[in-house]
Amino acid sequence: MSALQKLQEKIEQWKSNHEEIKRQNAELKSQLEGAEGVREAQDVLRVELEAKSTECQTHEESIRTLQQELREKDEEIEKIITQVEELLA
Repeated sequence: MSALQKLQEKIEQWKSNHEEIKRQNAELKSQLEGAEGVREAQDVLRVELEAKSTECQTHEESIRTLQQELREKDEEIEKIITQVEELLA
């Protein structure tokens, strides 16, 4: 095999390697873009989760307030029942 043929083979191999590297580079860029999309989706979901968490806390506070009001009303009703029973006795 002549030196020229060896050189041509190396050049062909380098071309092949170069094309493979370009293909891999394009694939990595695509994966990176996909990862960025996932990151953005995670950020959106994180914001939504924080909003839902705040909403949930607000509802829990409302429930506690309503439960307290219910207890107070129950006590008032019990007092009224006691008073009515005393009046009827």
